[in-house]
Amino acid sequence: MRYARTIVITSLISMLSFSASGKDDYKIAWSIYVGWMPWGYAKDAGIVDKWASKYGITIDVVQFNDYIESINQYTAGAFDGCTMTNMDALTIPAAGGVDSTALIVGDFSNGNDGVVLKGNKTLKDIRGQNVNLVELSVSHYTLARALASVGMSERDVRVVNTSDADIVAAFSTSEVTSVVTWNPLLSEIMAMPKVSKVFDSSMIPGEIIDMLVVNSKTLAADPRLGKALAGAWYETMAVMQGKMADKARTIMAEASGTDLAGFNSQLDATRMFYDASAAVAFVRSDNVQTTMGNVAAFSFDHGLLGDGAADSGFIGIEFPGGKVLGSKNNVKLRFDDVFMGMAAKGQL
Repeated sequence: MRYARTIVITSLISMLSFSASGKDDYKIAWSIYVGWMPWGYAKDAGIVDKWASKYGITIDVVQFNDYIESINQYTAGAFDGCTMTNMDALTIPAAGGVDSTALIVGDFSNGNDGVVLKGNKTLKDIRGQNVNLVELSVSHYTLARALASVGMSERDVRVVNTSDADIVAAFSTSEVTSVVTWNPLLSEIMAMPKVSKVFDSSMIPGEIIDMLVVNSKTLAADPRLGKALAGAWYETMAVMQGKMADKARTIMAEASGTDLAGFNSQLDATRMFYDASAAVAFVRSDNVQTTMGNVAAFSFDHGLLGDGAADSGFIGIEFPGGKVLGSKNNVKLRFDDVFMGMAAKGQL
């Protein structure tokens, strides 16, 4: 972000060796998803502790089984950061008034989110069905984009809110005929007999972005947190591509309930930004701004931007270079390239 806030953060990074808030202990929440499994590995392998120690802080990385609950806990202030998608970052913490920064943009879904129907079906067969999904999440957004692609809308189906922790079991029952979910749950469902994946995120590339989000005020008060997290993440990305790749990926696979082949298959449906420079280029692209405009419109239409939202621009979304989409007086979600940029330049 090349404007006043960037100058402040950069100055803090270079000048401060302590936390302006007097805080040294931080907590990060994450949940099971192929693009976030590296956090669990980084914790267990001591990579997070190594980088936290380098900057004189501690970082506790905590796994949640319920994705939405992890975001709710972050929004409530119980955690300093949390893994989440771009849409959920906008509609939960940002809409809840928590100024949040996308510190690390790790990947975008390129097939990891999908719509599945029982039987030999096509997307048009979804008309009139109950569709089980995590309501008002990125799965809901995926459904809306899928329906629009065949000239339908949500009026043509009935959405049934279902926790991600329950969705595989629900699809196993005779009452549930269609679901929208993400990996590894999507892979479990696709392994069931007589099912059809009728739409997935590869048809809307770059729109479902997986990120590590941190509290903006916390980050500004203590840039050590940003440096430690970025350092740990990109060291783990290097491990996933180096001599220890198969071992590391196998550990991640087992932790997510699959094997190495299954995990690699999920990675194939994910555009991972292993290199920090690729993540920086993506965040700086016009495509991200266009995507967030679409996400904001969907969110406003579904009443997700708060009771006071008069339009889709109610919440300001800030991008590198200082451009703000929506209200400049109510910026609550920031795409930051500072720490990813430091990683790209070997400055961590």
